[in-house]
Amino acid sequence: MSTQDWRTRPGAPSTGTQLCPLHEIREPGARGFLFGEGKERFDMFVVRRDADVFAYVNECPHAFTPLETWPDKFLTLAEDEIVCSTHGALFNMDDGLCTSGPCTGKALIPIPVIVENGMITISQ
Repeated sequence: MSTQDWRTRPGAPSTGTQLCPLHEIREPGARGFLFGEGKERFDMFVVRRDADVFAYVNECPHAFTPLETWPDKFLTLAEDEIVCSTHGALFNMDDGLCTSGPCTGKALIPIPVIVENGMITISQ
């Protein structure tokens, strides 16, 4: 896919969609979320580090495949970077920039999220 705006993708959730309570994601940790199915399927994930949360479209900018092989396994063993299980590319947790691998210099597509009253919610 070529579009970098997550909102224009089929099945994208709307602003204000509540994803889950913050306490349901380990620290550090990650969790995937699916909306829709088939061609209308939207795949995203949230990573947590300390009190910070970041969300991205679940798609490697190199192969356009989902990043995880096993459910919710988005982080390296050290749990300090996002890893693509297809080619081993590494991404910063806070900005999605690829720092190692075939897509070095490219970035994951961010989705703005906030934590309000302990709930992770898609923001504007």
